[in-house]
Amino acid sequence: MDKTLIVTNDFPPRPGGIQAFLHNMALRLDPGRVVVYASTWKRGAEGAAATAAFDAEQPFTVVRDRTTMLLPTPRVTRRATELLRAHGCSSVWFGAAAPLGLMGPALRAAGARRLVATTHGHEAAWAQLPASRQLLRRIGEGTDTLTYLGEYTRSRIAAALSPAAAARMVRLPPGVDEKTFRPDSGGDEVRARLGLTERPVVVCVSRLVPRKGQDTLILAMPAILAAQPDAVLLIVGGGPYEDDLRGLAARIGVADSVRFTGPVPWSELPAHYGAGDVFAMPCRTRRGGLDVEGLGIVYLEASATGLPVVAGDSGGAPDAVLDGETGWVVRGGEPGEAAERITALLGDAELRRRMGERGRAWVEDKWRWDLLAERLRELL
Repeated sequence: MDKTLIVTNDFPPRPGGIQAFLHNMALRLDPGRVVVYASTWKRGAEGAAATAAFDAEQPFTVVRDRTTMLLPTPRVTRRATELLRAHGCSSVWFGAAAPLGLMGPALRAAGARRLVATTHGHEAAWAQLPASRQLLRRIGEGTDTLTYLGEYTRSRIAAALSPAAAARMVRLPPGVDEKTFRPDSGGDEVRARLGLTERPVVVCVSRLVPRKGQDTLILAMPAILAAQPDAVLLIVGGGPYEDDLRGLAARIGVADSVRFTGPVPWSELPAHYGAGDVFAMPCRTRRGGLDVEGLGIVYLEASATGLPVVAGDSGGAPDAVLDGETGWVVRGGEPGEAAERITALLGDAELRRRMGERGRAWVEDKWRWDLLAERLRELL
C-alpha cells in the first residue's frame, strides 16, 4: 500500500457511524504508512483535552485542523497538499467524498498517484439536487475510485457521475468487529443493572434523530405490550430527539415500558446490544429522499451479538439484513408492521435463536473488518 493521507471531517473522538468506520479501517492499515488530517471535534478545553488524549493513543500520525468542520476551502486544500508532501504520501483517501473530494485535482497536482473517495448516505442525497449533483460529478472525475456502501447508494450516486466514473465505483461498506460484538458481550450485567432480568427486551442502539424510527417503536409498544405485558423498549444513545421521544411515550401511556440510557461509551455498546432479545430500528426516509439511511451498521453489530433484527426500509438499510433469515425489513414509520414482527420474535425463542445464529454466521463470513480493510489496501 502506498503511504496514504486520510482526509476526513469524520473521525473520533467525534461520535458517529462514519467516524467509527474510518477509525476501524485506519487501525487495520500499516500505521507507518498512514497520516490522518481531520477536523477538531469540539472547541474549548474539554474538547481539546479529549481530542489530544485520543490522538496520543493512535498508532499513526493524526494532524488536526483548527476548524470543527473540514471543508475544501483554499486554506484547507493548501494544508492538505503540504501534509501530502511533508509526509511523502502518494495516496489519498477522502473519508467522505462530498465535499472533500473536490480537493482531488489539487492533491493530484501535488503528487498523489491514487485518490479514493468513500461515499455514504449523504452523497445519495447530493445526487438528487442539480447543484450538488454537478459537484458530485466533479468529484467522480477528479478521483480514481468512488466507493459505495451497497446497491441503493451505488445506483443513486452512479446516476450523477460520468459513465467512466460510475464504472470505476467499488463497494466498500463498514465492517463489524466480531470479537467485540458477540453473544457473550455482557448483556446479562446490563439487564441486571437496569432491573430488566426477567423482562423481554427490545433494544435500539442509535442516535436519537427522527430518521432512525425510535418514535415508531414507541408507537408500536401498546400492541407489543398487549401480547407481552412485561416487554420493555431499551433506547440506547443520545441526540436532539430525546425530549420528543420521552414526551411521546408519556402521551400514549407507555413511559413505564420505555427506558432511555442516554449516550453510552463505545466500550459498553456490545453489552447493551446483548441486553436485548430483539434489535429493532425501523428507520425511514425523510425530506423527499434527502435524509436517508446509508447502510445501518447497527443491524450488523446486533447480528454479530446473536440478535434477530427488525430494520426499516430506508435507503441501504435492507442491505444489512437477510430478510426472513437474520431478521425482517418493515416499512419505516409503520408501527403496526414493527409491532407484528417484534411480537412474533418475542413470542418464539426458537425463531430468535435461529435468526440470531444465521446473522452471526453471515457477519463472520461477509462483514469482518479484516476482509474489508484488505479491499481498501488494494484500492490504495
